[in-house]
Amino acid sequence: MIFGPVVRSHEFSLQKKVRRLALKTALSAKQAEGKLIVLETAKLADAKTAALVKRLDKLGWGSVLIIDGPTVDENFARAARNIPGIDVLPQQGANVYDILRRDTLVLTRDAVQHLEARLK
Repeated sequence: MIFGPVVRSHEFSLQKKVRRLALKTALSAKQAEGKLIVLETAKLADAKTAALVKRLDKLGWGSVLIIDGPTVDENFARAARNIPGIDVLPQQGANVYDILRRDTLVLTRDAVQHLEARLK
């Protein structure tokens, strides 16, 4: 064959308005279900997974997405990364797929402020 196959992407991107509306809808859905929780901060003194597992079991959170402010506390992220069913993201990484995939959504005060500014 003279001309070989051409590699091209068939993906399409959504408009910013549509992405913003989807994020608002996902947050509203979690709020309507009563599965949206706001914390002051998500910090740990030391990066111990066992201590975080005990806290999460006490709260009854099995499948949870935790969204922090612009930066995630390093100790909290280290403790949470080995726990199945727990995702920790900075506020820039908040997306509809992750919000709907997990049962409970936990936001910190910083994340709420940044998401409000992002969704205006």
